[in-house]
Amino acid sequence: MVNFNGTLVTQDSNILVQNRGFLYGDAVFETVKIVNSKVLYLEDHYFRLMASMRVVRMEIPMNFTMEYFEEQLLTLTDKLSISDSARARITVFRNDGGYYLPIDNTVSFLVHASAIEVASYVFGEKEYEVDLFKDFYITKQLLSSIKTTNRILNVTASIFANENALDNCLLLNDSKNVVEAIQGNFFMLVGNKLITPPVSEGCLNGVMRKQILKLAKTISEIEVVEEVISPFELQKADELFITNVIKGVQPITKYRKKTFGVNFSQQIIEKLNELVLVA
Repeated sequence: MVNFNGTLVTQDSNILVQNRGFLYGDAVFETVKIVNSKVLYLEDHYFRLMASMRVVRMEIPMNFTMEYFEEQLLTLTDKLSISDSARARITVFRNDGGYYLPIDNTVSFLVHASAIEVASYVFGEKEYEVDLFKDFYITKQLLSSIKTTNRILNVTASIFANENALDNCLLLNDSKNVVEAIQGNFFMLVGNKLITPPVSEGCLNGVMRKQILKLAKTISEIEVVEEVISPFELQKADELFITNVIKGVQPITKYRKKTFGVNFSQQIIEKLNELVLVA
């Protein structure tokens, strides 16, 4: 079952014929985490979706308020009885018609959701190994900072990681600097300095990225900066980790021949869980 334009329909309904999101990647999306019938970081997700729609010149419906956005997500998870702990995705796509040039800029949306076993963020204790993905590069442009359905680079990188027995890959931009991971933003701790690439480098303007930057600034001994990260600097790091809204924080324990600590990652996860419990 999915939520299609505010109506609950079965997944086998034929709603993809001539769909521009499928044909041209003419769609943007948000993936959210829902805990105890509350969308975590609701405002950040809503405004990023609105900004994404504006970037690609979609017409935003007058009724698409933040309250409506929240209602559409929770209507489905309530119906599926998973609102206590769920992952939900809303995809907004331009309506059918036209080829590269659409007939109009009106939109439809689709929501689907699945249960998450544990509502809190869990610290990953297993070894987590990454390497660089260098077959294709992220471009330093505004489109790279939003979530569109054109994710073929991430798909190809995921296959590469799987073929090479890696847990993830770090993606590079066209200047050959580290930008992000396949499914999350990237952070590096060197001494007491926490570094993440600026959005201008081509990384996703992540909702969890924003939360981590905010939380890290509350730790008195930590200096938080947004700086370009060269692959050569990774070996100097004390910790590396990946962030996204569903997982929270995923520590990287191994990059090539070096292993990394996880103490700061664990501290951040604890702080995130305090916020989730309050939510």
